[in-house]
Amino acid sequence: MIIVGVDGSAPARAAVEWAADDALRMHEPLRIVHAVDRSPYQIAKFPTADWPDALVHGGEKALAEALAVAHERQPSVEVTTRLLEGTPAQVLQDEGQDAAEIVVGSRGLGGFAGALLGSISAHVAGQALCPVVVVRGETGRRHNLITVGVDDSAACEPALPYAFEQAKLRGSAIRAVYAWNMPVYAFAPGPHDMDAIRKAACEVIDAHLERYKKEYPQVSVTEEVRAAHPVDALRRASAESDLVVIGSHGHGTLASVFVGSVRRGVLHHAQCPVAVVRAR
Repeated sequence: MIIVGVDGSAPARAAVEWAADDALRMHEPLRIVHAVDRSPYQIAKFPTADWPDALVHGGEKALAEALAVAHERQPSVEVTTRLLEGTPAQVLQDEGQDAAEIVVGSRGLGGFAGALLGSISAHVAGQALCPVVVVRGETGRRHNLITVGVDDSAACEPALPYAFEQAKLRGSAIRAVYAWNMPVYAFAPGPHDMDAIRKAACEVIDAHLERYKKEYPQVSVTEEVRAAHPVDALRRASAESDLVVIGSHGHGTLASVFVGSVRRGVLHHAQCPVAVVRAR
């Protein structure tokens, strides 16, 4: 099952189109979800009973429009809709417990709602147990290339099988990007063997990719080592990619704090959809 969250906005429409395409490729049914969040209106400032009805009607309208988009995009995909009560982030997280993936738009309706959905996308991407695709940037033009971030931690591991499977289903190539930032002290006077650093980075990439190259022999793979911050390297790569895939390590370690900052940076700056894949 693929879950897509909608709110009636243009980014949500793009998310539905992406989700319908993925549902066809992955042979999964599609469920379109809208969350009715009454909490902002359950205060004295909004005493009228008309507010809840308006929220429900608005949600039903958003679902009907999204359903039409999905059917037009991929008529053969099985599609259902659900109108649920609760905060959007929690509803999507709950719906995604056993899902193949969750798809969301990068931002929602303008003004306060837009800022809110931006935070919802970031929250779901950081908390959901299944892969989360945040649809942003240009999705109409195909590059036939998926970029996956690789480093020397376990955080990137869950991203690799997802990236290779997506590449196989799409007939795309994989580009594995390893970015390394020179620490401040490295710019002090003294010898630094840049070739040795680059060689070590290539060995890290090879170690991560060896298994998947064997499992997916039909997928062409290129490896790229960049002396840059990971966010900047992946942002640049996103300009010529159909999808950027990054791993998420959860919580509880110092490394996870850095991984989280990279995730947020890529989600904010990427020029194409981003998939965040967390270790279960």
